[in-house]
Amino acid sequence: MIKIYFAGAVRAGRENQEAYFKMIERLKEYGQVLTEHIGRSDLTTNGESIPEEKIFERDMGYIRESDVLVAEVSTPSLGVGYEIGVAESLDKKVICLYKKPEDGRKISGMIKGNGKLTLKQYDDLNEALQFIDDYFNNGQ
Repeated sequence: MIKIYFAGAVRAGRENQEAYFKMIERLKEYGQVLTEHIGRSDLTTNGESIPEEKIFERDMGYIRESDVLVAEVSTPSLGVGYEIGVAESLDKKVICLYKKPEDGRKISGMIKGNGKLTLKQYDDLNEALQFIDDYFNNGQ
């Protein structure tokens, strides 16, 4: 079974939590999502109530264990950027999904300019979910 690491903003903002949840639910149709907790509605910008060292160790282990990292990058997040960099350094497949900015904000040039990443801008959640289906149904 494929192992999927889902990355989304926690401390940087939870405004996309519902989208995270729905993306994770869709990803679970294709494999084991190691980071389901990112979609939980009770996870706030305070993060988890465990020591940060434990979060770091656990998540680095999950990235090493994963086959692919799927990141929702609409909300700029240092942690998500770090996770993408680690996954790339380990030669993991990395998919970055982001909602078309409505306020003129742009996605980081470090993400958009990296030809090794699979990027998908979406207008609405259904388009993002369809991309997930297409990606995983077409053998990645």
